[in-house]
Amino acid sequence: MGKERIEVAGGKTYGPYSPGVKANGIIWLAGQIAPEAGDDITSQTAASLEKIDALLAAAGVSKNDVCFAQVLLDDISDFAAMNEVYTAWLSGVEIPPARAAFEAGALPREAKVEIVIQATDKTCC
Repeated sequence: MGKERIEVAGGKTYGPYSPGVKANGIIWLAGQIAPEAGDDITSQTAASLEKIDALLAAAGVSKNDVCFAQVLLDDISDFAAMNEVYTAWLSGVEIPPARAAFEAGALPREAKVEIVIQATDKTCC
């Protein structure tokens, strides 16, 4: 099975990369940002997770198949507010993914949060 591009109609990228890639049962989603959602961490986190849900669906999986999430914050003091939205997103997920979260200093498009996802497609192999 070769490498496949994952994307959603109307999705926007901010550079020369694929929104997601699927190969050999592994799914990698590019960091999702949502500066258009508002100036606050709560709105941007929720909108980034909506983009992730759409990309996972396009790949034929769901957040239940996410194994690892990396959360980059423009300001680590936003951790608690981001974590509230992230926790609600995981509602109903039996095994939450492993995660790393840290301050990155400066994110593209002055985003407050960027979320990178790795998942598996259990139907693949």
